[in-house]
Amino acid sequence: PPYANGNIHIGHALNKILKDLVTKSQQMLGYDSNYVPGWDCHGLPIEWKIEEENYRSKGKQKPNLKDDAAAMIAFRQECRAYATHWLGVQREEFKRLGIIGDWAHPYSTMAYPAEAQIAREIMKFAANGTLYRGSKPVMWSVVEKTALAEAEVEYEDYTSDAVWVKFPVWFVVRNGPAMRPELLNASVLIWTTTPWTLPANRAISYSSKITYGLYKVVEAPEGNWAKVGDRYVVADNLAAALMQQAKVSKFERLGDVTSDELSGIGCRHPLAGFNEGYARTIPLLDGDHVTDDAGTGFVHTAPGHGREDFDIWTGNKTKLDSKEWMEISTNKAIPSVNTAIPYTVDENGALTEQAPGFTGKRVITDKGEKGDANEAVIKALADAGMIIARSRLKHQYPHSWRSKKPVIYRNTPQWFIAMDKPISDDGKAKSGDTLRARALTAIANTQWVPQSGQNRINGMIANRPDWVVSRQRAWGVPIAVFIKEKGDGSVEILQDETTNQRITEAFMSEGADAWYAQGARERFLGSRAGEGWQKVDDILDVWFDSGSTHAFVLEDRQNFPTLGAIKRKIDGGKDTVMYLEGSDQHRGWFHSSLLESCGTRGRAPYDVVLTHGFTLDEQGRKMSKSIGNTVEPQKVIKDSGADILRLWVAASDYSDDQRIGPEILKTMVETYRKLRNSVRWMLGTLAHFKPGDAIEPMDMPELERLMLHRLSEVDAVVRKAYEEFDYKTVIAALTSFMNTELSAFYFDIRKDTLYCEPPSSPVRKAALTTVDILCDAILKWLAPVLSFTADEAWVQYRPQGAASVHLLTFPERLGRYRDDELAAKWDAIREVRRVVTGALEVERAAKRIGSSLEAAPRVYVADPELFAIMAGTDIAEVCITSSAELTNADAPADAFRLPDVTNVAVVVEQAQGKKCARSWKILPTVGDDSEYPDVSPRDADALREWKALGVSV
Repeated sequence: PPYANGNIHIGHALNKILKDLVTKSQQMLGYDSNYVPGWDCHGLPIEWKIEEENYRSKGKQKPNLKDDAAAMIAFRQECRAYATHWLGVQREEFKRLGIIGDWAHPYSTMAYPAEAQIAREIMKFAANGTLYRGSKPVMWSVVEKTALAEAEVEYEDYTSDAVWVKFPVWFVVRNGPAMRPELLNASVLIWTTTPWTLPANRAISYSSKITYGLYKVVEAPEGNWAKVGDRYVVADNLAAALMQQAKVSKFERLGDVTSDELSGIGCRHPLAGFNEGYARTIPLLDGDHVTDDAGTGFVHTAPGHGREDFDIWTGNKTKLDSKEWMEISTNKAIPSVNTAIPYTVDENGALTEQAPGFTGKRVITDKGEKGDANEAVIKALADAGMIIARSRLKHQYPHSWRSKKPVIYRNTPQWFIAMDKPISDDGKAKSGDTLRARALTAIANTQWVPQSGQNRINGMIANRPDWVVSRQRAWGVPIAVFIKEKGDGSVEILQDETTNQRITEAFMSEGADAWYAQGARERFLGSRAGEGWQKVDDILDVWFDSGSTHAFVLEDRQNFPTLGAIKRKIDGGKDTVMYLEGSDQHRGWFHSSLLESCGTRGRAPYDVVLTHGFTLDEQGRKMSKSIGNTVEPQKVIKDSGADILRLWVAASDYSDDQRIGPEILKTMVETYRKLRNSVRWMLGTLAHFKPGDAIEPMDMPELERLMLHRLSEVDAVVRKAYEEFDYKTVIAALTSFMNTELSAFYFDIRKDTLYCEPPSSPVRKAALTTVDILCDAILKWLAPVLSFTADEAWVQYRPQGAASVHLLTFPERLGRYRDDELAAKWDAIREVRRVVTGALEVERAAKRIGSSLEAAPRVYVADPELFAIMAGTDIAEVCITSSAELTNADAPADAFRLPDVTNVAVVVEQAQGKKCARSWKILPTVGDDSEYPDVSPRDADALREWKALGVSV
């Protein structure tokens, strides 16, 4: 769902128009297709805006929301009012795009019933045992003071401090293999771009797939950090580059260092000489994430500041708990490693007391700038002689997509939904029945458009960590559970249906503000208030909100009664649920909706997922206000109309990124103008058509039957394309048909018949009947795309018919017009026409003729079969000349020919006679009728008929 803050942008227009193309085309294919409009209303962007507009910009202090219930509710009401305003603005902008939906009854995540259902959903995860409070490094925005989901992070260029640090070999595993003497006093080298995380270091990771060596410094400049005689353990592939970086002019390799040796040694923390708080054993752990592409082949491992660090640390917890150590120099026994993960950085980005000697140093400031922590750590390392080199590295680094400031990985207490814990739906967990397993199965049972989307989301689900669902903010649905601390960092969650019922009933009538009201704890706990249960004040991640939309839209019969009869195919019904968003939502809405539904219902909330690309400028660049390459849909609508945007969306390959800009829009305007002109011509032609004059197809001339055959061919293409959501093929088929087959061929030929034949003419009536059939089909086919134009034209075309073309279905039974034999015959005729047209162009270029009506071509056809086909054809009519002659005689050598059309040649001669004032044909019969001496006899008869009907022509 769109986020209710600010006007819509071109990406919104692309998405909503695509959804509307689906809805309208499926309706016209005969399905009851509904688009349910809705909005995402909670979350940090709105909080951020309220803080900026109502507090920071006015120099006011934001109230303490944690300890003031009234202030919390007042702040939430400010957020609600802001979201309500922009929901209304966006609703009108979407309607102006021509989007059909029940706009009077949209869903929003801040509606009271929605907030109540979202609370119910998180309670379900608590009940099935997958919701837990844990400690884990999460991406943390210091500026915004909250954890961020992966979807809220983007990577930008950033310059980091890089250091190469020594970890002296200091310990060995007790009762393990003896360490060879060469490793004594050697150092394992690590490289890091986050020196501020070194106080949190707990291990070094290596890879058993990498070959390591022991290297000795032989020559180095005086005063160099890397000293002569130093011995380092590094990956062989990186040794030379590392020594160069450390300004070592000569070094030697002393021998291999095996994986078994690495697993049996421990290092001293490089800050141990700086502060005794770092006097701990640093074990070496084998990890698949370690490579020898850059650095040293070893990875500094701080489990509180990185996902891979956390995974390898927790994965080795059992081994570490049981392993005892011995200090090499003293043979003193050292206890096992403490596997607790420290909290070394607080919410303000400051190092805590668990980073001894650096407490209060800032990693990132409140403004998102670099703090003093890095330099403090680097100085301490340098003073201790533990650095051999440092540099600056420009690389891609995670930033918040809102504040645009860098984020950090920080160990925090957060709420998680487990991906790999067996789910207990009925109190009995089944082995293997995990959220990850359910989601992967659901992906395989879903239709993905394009198909590549399946592999993309499958890879994400297969490898993702547990889902962080908590945020430390104010504007959202709370994690509405009560807990008791267990004493080991974990908590017990209250499982009480009566309490849960009180909560959801209050949310239904008062909204989630009820959770923050004075006395809420006692109100909801009732008689259990004295048992020591504590209220959780974290709110849910907005992705959990939007991921729950299926629960409070598709299953809410009271607030969405039109959807009450839905029965999905997965339940034995016939209905299909589609989610349609940009391809980034494989990690966003598609992802969270899949996890939420699989965790609570065991299946995906959707049957079809269609994705589109992003909007770029004409050069393929990302749009940016600073560059000035944005396209505002409001301006396009004002200048050219909404149908231009709709045509752009339909004509694009939405599976890829879509480009838009002034030149592309000009092309769309030109395409639209041609389509509109064809429609306008048909409407004008049909102004005096009477349905009672309609001619049956079997009684029509071949040309009309040919056009109806072409119509049946286009019908098959258009229907199939609409069924497969292939809108670019719809536009390609219709523009080709209308521009090439109709405007440039059929309409051009039949203008003389329609304008000049008498009203009683069977040919004229057949042409009008054909144009009527064409117009009916084309307006319906265009309706999903050119919604405003088609509706405007329909009202003029069928003033007594349906009130809107959007209430109709696509034309039926057009296949009955198919006539492949006739089409093959006319393919041959049109080849001859092409040669005649080429000859006329030569004459026109030489200024021997102006209009084709000034010509009387002689057409030489040497092929007997083709001559027989052409013998029954009015060549002059087909070629739009005043007269023409067909002959099978030998063509003169200088006759016009086309190299790809054999046995056909043309000689163009001047038409003989006078110019008819009505048809402009040059005919010898002009003037034969004394009543109308300036027109041909045919036109004279027509004028008399029109006069008798009282029509002035």
